[in-house]
Amino acid sequence: MTGTTLHPRAAGLGLRRALLAELRAAPPGSFDFLEAAPENWIGVGGAPGEAFAELAARHPLACHGLSLSLGGPAPLDDTFLHKLRRFLDAHRAPVYSEHLSACGDSLGHLYDLLPLPFSDEAVRHVSARISHAQDILGRRIAVENISYYASIPPAPGTRPLTELQFVNAVLEEADCDLLLDVNNIVVNATNHGYDAQDFLQGLPGARIAYIHVAGHRDEAPGLKIDTHGAAVADPVWALLAEAYALFGPRPTLLERDFDFPPFEELLGELEVVRDHLAEAPARSRAA
Repeated sequence: MTGTTLHPRAAGLGLRRALLAELRAAPPGSFDFLEAAPENWIGVGGAPGEAFAELAARHPLACHGLSLSLGGPAPLDDTFLHKLRRFLDAHRAPVYSEHLSACGDSLGHLYDLLPLPFSDEAVRHVSARISHAQDILGRRIAVENISYYASIPPAPGTRPLTELQFVNAVLEEADCDLLLDVNNIVVNATNHGYDAQDFLQGLPGARIAYIHVAGHRDEAPGLKIDTHGAAVADPVWALLAEAYALFGPRPTLLERDFDFPPFEELLGELEVVRDHLAEAPARSRAA
């Protein structure tokens, strides 16, 4: 069961506890869908649980996971995956995504998104785990290209890959979808010295399930920090427009996790997403 489908020109907001009151009171049409982390809501009761259930019943709910650790060394938690499937099915989630990263080891969760070595060996490892998760969930996963600040060297004797080669190889071998985070491309391109447009153009547009845009912090010349706590920067807006030109309009989520501005200001930023979506050509350059 895969639930409903997000409209290609849908613009969404993150369902965060700090925004529950504003999201519930927002006039119809203020946003087209919501995104929530299942780990934060499975089994939650009381007033927050009631508020979540109401919003999930009124709006399409994309789900964005935090804890599968698709690239980690510890076995995947099949018990959690079965709970997750029931949650996704109950809310008719149109899409489920996770990070192309590790966030734990055999001792437990590390509460951070750790990059994977860009190698054929890592491709096989993470692809097998994605396939296993997809089998239990009964749906495709969209994996997100993450921001990272240090590279993990491949094991001796293994062929090194670029980040783009690694992402594309995982998508192909696991036969999964892509959650395209445009801000993460801008952050990584700055921090690791590659061209953001070249990276974008090398991605398989047919696999893009939806898009994230978010804010970052300019820490120093040549160093950006992915924060989700600031307004979207001009280079990210420009790359988003380029993504639409290349691949056509895709459902797009405005991520904000803390330092929330007044809700009207957040909706104003979402209108910028909608303006870009409205200008996106129906037929992409890639097509």
